[in-house]
Amino acid sequence: MEQQTPPHGQGAKNPGKAHVIVVGNEKGGSGKSTVAMHLIVSLLRGGLTVGSVDLDARQATLSRYVENRTAYAEKHQIRLPMSVHYSILPSGTQASDEQNLREVMEYLNGFCDTIVIDTPGADTFLSRAGHSYADTLITPLNDSFIDLDVLARVDPETMKVLGGSHYTQMVFDVRKRRQFRDGGSIAWVVLRNRLSHLSARSKHEMERLIGDLAQRQGFVHIQGLGERVIYRELFFSGLTLLDLNKDGVQVDMNMSHVAARQELRVLLDAISKAQAGGHRAA
Repeated sequence: MEQQTPPHGQGAKNPGKAHVIVVGNEKGGSGKSTVAMHLIVSLLRGGLTVGSVDLDARQATLSRYVENRTAYAEKHQIRLPMSVHYSILPSGTQASDEQNLREVMEYLNGFCDTIVIDTPGADTFLSRAGHSYADTLITPLNDSFIDLDVLARVDPETMKVLGGSHYTQMVFDVRKRRQFRDGGSIAWVVLRNRLSHLSARSKHEMERLIGDLAQRQGFVHIQGLGERVIYRELFFSGLTLLDLNKDGVQVDMNMSHVAARQELRVLLDAISKAQAGGHRAA
């Protein structure tokens, strides 16, 4: 378990009441870590103290993103807002995994306003435990019928939703677990990524199917991030779109940067509204 210590003098506005955002999907390559890192930096730049937890520590994309950010700041002698980061490797047993995560969550809850958890693209003890802490669950989904299979079973002839799949059942299970543990509820947000690759007809079908499933499963559906090279490029420096031309990070902005940043603002605003709406509904 790797960690950072909290910056001296920083404390949560409501100690012990951190809002927990879990970014989860049992399929890899859906953009979970990119979404998680942009959420983290958005919260940090909003003046919040943020804890980040990487439960996909074998692949460790979020952890490497944080490491790249630290290295960039040191190399260029600038100060970038940073989360208090932990990565947790699976222990091999459910009890140990849950205990390790519980200790991290109890620690971060003592001084963080928000905790963002990035989960692996597989059904593991750690992933289920992480999901059960969510106040808000964000599920990035590539905008394709193949990726939709993570959420729903679809009749190929009628193109109608037959029911939820393995991941929706897991979310149902952890929602019950959360309710039993502390009486809390989980606001679920599904966002569609990489929208540019589908035809207009396919987009319409995806919107209809996800809209049907949203009513059945109780999640809010919003549009996510487009397929842009800039997101992959920023990873190597540990930067996000929200860092450009701030804190000494000087970048010549082109139209792609501007469009991506506007796209991100729309996404963050939609997530904020979906969280509020989800908790009111609960």
